[in-house]
Amino acid sequence: MREMKDSGVQWIGSVPACWNMVPTKHLFQVVSGATPQAGHDEYWDGDIIWITPADFKTDDRDISKGKRTLTQQGVNSCSTTLVPAGSLIFSKRAPIGAVVVSSVDLCTNQGCLSSIPYKPELTCVRYFYYVMAVATEQYELLGSGTTFKEISATNFSNFVLPVPVYEEQQQIVAYLDTKCSQVDTLIANVQAQIEKLKAYKQSVITEVVTRGIDPSVPMKDSGGEWMGYIPAHWSIARGKYLFKESDLRSADGSEELLTVSQYTGITPRSQKNVNMFEALSLAGYKICKIGDIAANTMWMWAGAIGVSQYQGVISPSYNVYRQIGTAYHSKYLDYLLRIPPLVQCYESQSTGIRASRLRLYPQQFLNIRFPVPPYVEQEAMVLVLEKRCEKVDQLITIKQAKIDKLNEYKRSLIYEYVTGKKEV
Repeated sequence: MREMKDSGVQWIGSVPACWNMVPTKHLFQVVSGATPQAGHDEYWDGDIIWITPADFKTDDRDISKGKRTLTQQGVNSCSTTLVPAGSLIFSKRAPIGAVVVSSVDLCTNQGCLSSIPYKPELTCVRYFYYVMAVATEQYELLGSGTTFKEISATNFSNFVLPVPVYEEQQQIVAYLDTKCSQVDTLIANVQAQIEKLKAYKQSVITEVVTRGIDPSVPMKDSGGEWMGYIPAHWSIARGKYLFKESDLRSADGSEELLTVSQYTGITPRSQKNVNMFEALSLAGYKICKIGDIAANTMWMWAGAIGVSQYQGVISPSYNVYRQIGTAYHSKYLDYLLRIPPLVQCYESQSTGIRASRLRLYPQQFLNIRFPVPPYVEQEAMVLVLEKRCEKVDQLITIKQAKIDKLNEYKRSLIYEYVTGKKEV
């Protein structure tokens, strides 16, 4: 058993006596990213990849593309740095600590810190990727801020890392790549099962909200591309006869800020981990009442819409719709608005030259035709869906717990080897 010493860093504990403890800034050139000034189309859609923290997750290892690209003019306009392939890209904002290795030359926005090795021939970048990947909680503790939390370039640069000799760095990486790949395969298998359950749940919701729960009733052609056949006794109406746009604004911004997501529907921002800027004041934001439809105009094509169970405000660039009468049960309507066939309809009705710029405005939304079942049937459908979805959600929870355990095992494995407590 090799000789150990105190690293002097609490979360690391002991390390092999022959290892060094070195601040990040002595191993890497740490650079911050930037964003070109808004309103200049000539800065965008070039051939230079531009990364934000939203482009990678905590379990990603490499990155080679983002949602946006810059022109050289855009890069020059904000004096950002072209980060070479083989550098570490670190998210300084929520989720603080997500880290990936760049496999191509790229630029980042100000939400990222890039680590460019001074001596690539002596620095195994993937070893330090593993170190940073298990230090997430420590980086989080160094974060500060009021409207959002982030770690400063100074704190990141001074973060001390364990450094074995280059050959041992490579050995550790080779071992961890093999072991982590095995764990990742198990995780992927369980995740695939979860995705199948989610798809099944969505198919059940779609079937019930468009066909009802009595398979014996006569059906009719809805005459709408997205609806297909619906029960013959159901009504059909365009959105403009069912909903009206609401433009009530907050006077002082004291209401709770709500988010609109294609994944979670309408939720308070305080319940979510988000890396977007929050305005200093919410005065002038749109008021969203319980039972209102809130829609993220820019992401409607992906299903960012729902019926709110909360009183609050949403971004002024979003839309709020309110029922004109009482045709819909709010829970039935929430199920209906987010089913895949209707989301595809939003996409087809949206305007814009590419996916990132598609918008579904009130005129298009209110022109869509919707099924209107009798209210008593909507109540019955909601009860059926709540029971069926609960069973599926329970299975998903069990499988997600398996993934959490596998991720914890992988994290522990990485920690033991990158701190030298176990030897390859």
